[in-house]
Amino acid sequence: MLSLPEALDRLRAGTTPLVETEAVSTFDALGRVLAAEVRSLLDVPPHDNTSMDGYALRTADVREAGAVLPVAQRIAAGQVGQVLAPGSAARIFTGAPIPEGADAVVPQEQCEAQDGAVRIKLVPPAGQWIRRRGEDVVAGSTVLPRGSRLTPQALGLAASVGAATLTVVRRPRVALFSTGDELVMPGEPLKPGAIYNSNRYTLRALLQAAGCEVSDLGIVPDRLDATREALKRAAAGHDLILTSGGVSVGEEDHLKPAAAAEGRIDLWQIAIKPGKPLAFGAIPRAGGGEALLIGLPGNPVSSFVTFLLAVRPVLRALQGLPATEPAGLALRADFDWPRPDQRREFLRARRNADGSLELFPNQSSGVLTSAVWAEGLVDNPPGQAIARGDAVRFVPFSDYLL
Repeated sequence: MLSLPEALDRLRAGTTPLVETEAVSTFDALGRVLAAEVRSLLDVPPHDNTSMDGYALRTADVREAGAVLPVAQRIAAGQVGQVLAPGSAARIFTGAPIPEGADAVVPQEQCEAQDGAVRIKLVPPAGQWIRRRGEDVVAGSTVLPRGSRLTPQALGLAASVGAATLTVVRRPRVALFSTGDELVMPGEPLKPGAIYNSNRYTLRALLQAAGCEVSDLGIVPDRLDATREALKRAAAGHDLILTSGGVSVGEEDHLKPAAAAEGRIDLWQIAIKPGKPLAFGAIPRAGGGEALLIGLPGNPVSSFVTFLLAVRPVLRALQGLPATEPAGLALRADFDWPRPDQRREFLRARRNADGSLELFPNQSSGVLTSAVWAEGLVDNPPGQAIARGDAVRFVPFSDYLL
């Protein structure tokens, strides 16, 4: 069996980044990957402004506490004041431009308003509560580099420099289907021997959360001809085909021979638990090119975990994102794990009130409730027993977001 790093190296080596781009509204760019850097054509802020409600003044006019200055003008955000006359103050509100001549702002809490004047209770230093022009961004600078994944705060930064549209890598197009005669959809009668198709919902949602355009091709019967036809249909117009089930070596597991007949397949067993079987290859498109293929195990937790570990890096590579792995956290185990597997294990766990980790009591790959109950995965090395109090590596599910 390949180790997880070896398998990831093969996955990434077999993935070519997308080159097609599109311009999208900054409003609609959350989660997208920049295909061109964002440069600012202006200083941010564009002028010196106040960070407090108060009074703008010349510090030379306040030599001692208690000085009284006439209030010569009122400046709200969005307004531009007049030159501040010596010996006067300007009533000013947060975000408003500093009037020419003023060199400090005194917060209103440190002032006492009088009839047409203000008494300054404290002597202010020059520059107090003034945000300088270009303090955040200097005109001509790159604020977001190419290859950045756009977070909410990145969109705000792009908007602050006036970027109404952004050039991004187009979304990966993924075809999704499940294999298995036992599968039925929720809402349908559950005949003897059948189960509801949970993987279709989990994987579709994971792909959507990763910013993909998903074509749901439904459930494919456990037949070689049907699997071959599904692969050919899925390859058309898609960058990746993602399947669940049929990747083992049983008589009803048809993905490997179907993929070998229609394209190329590199089927391996990864030394992880859950999620040992994984298929990776490619299916040619009728019009040229090929679609990548990843076949995930059918057990719901195995399918979920292998998506996080193996599909996520491929989706990152398709969009040109760097090959980084979640850093994880070193946390105290509040459990014993005396009989480890010889494979690298990913145990469903969550933090308790003390900040230590507790395990879901049933770590079976068919118990999907464990993935809902848990906050993340304990990444346990092969053959490593865990005793209560040991430090273990914990990766929150949020860290597996693209």
